Amino acid sequence: MSFDAFNLGILLPALAAGLLVTATHVPLGMQVLARGIVFIDLAVAQIAGLGVILADVLGWEAHGPAVQVAAFSAALAGALLLTWTERRWPEVQEAVIGVVFVLGSSAAILLLAGNPQGGEHLKELLSGQILWVGWDRIIADAVIYAVLFVLWFLFRERLGRMGFYVLFACVVTVSVQLVGLYLVFTTLVVPALSTYYSRGRRMQKAAGVGVSGYVLGLVASAFTDLPSGAMIVCAMAICGAVLAFAAGRREGEGAQQESISK
Repeated sequence: MSFDAFNLGILLPALAAGLLVTATHVPLGMQVLARGIVFIDLAVAQIAGLGVILADVLGWEAHGPAVQVAAFSAALAGALLLTWTERRWPEVQEAVIGVVFVLGSSAAILLLAGNPQGGEHLKELLSGQILWVGWDRIIADAVIYAVLFVLWFLFRERLGRMGFYVLFACVVTVSVQLVGLYLVFTTLVVPALSTYYSRGRRMQKAAGVGVSGYVLGLVASAFTDLPSGAMIVCAMAICGAVLAFAAGRREGEGAQQESISK
């Protein structure tokens, strides 16, 4: 497939959306990993998606204000529920998050059961439609992200765990409608996980994993005509694994040289 003007007109907005998600989700992913609540993004994103599906079932305009309110309200309710369960049963929080995710997924399937296009809606929620993102949507979401992250950097010491969950719910509500649940989870977890043992410049390395995943995934998808979302997930996982292996090997060699010098 050649990169003619039409293809670039599709790929460039998709890449911009990926870079925007990477810039906002890498620091959040490190927080999620540090807090030991890796699967919270799956649960909250699924609940936000459930809000979108419910709005669609009620006949509300797709991507309209009412849908955004429904998605955010659902995600916020899920975030507050997980805040309460974390205080009440901290030892089993991961299990609770898993149950919430399964319930959200099952409720989505039930709501879409009578819709002839239900399978397509569910696929869009999970895999996203990153190739069909427009510049107007990217600019609007960038403004929302900017406001949320200004609040995060100014007040994160005073937000507490509930504030973190609420902020996280807001970000995920935007992201899951922009790129889909799978890419939200991958962008949050893979860059943070692949750089977990890095000694220096961790943020830059993690951002590199995210950017490389989106670039390589979109290019591979363009040439193979395979689904972009799934291709980006695989590309980012490969980039993360290569970085983690290379970093581990360098650190091992450094430790070996240090022991020899002694």
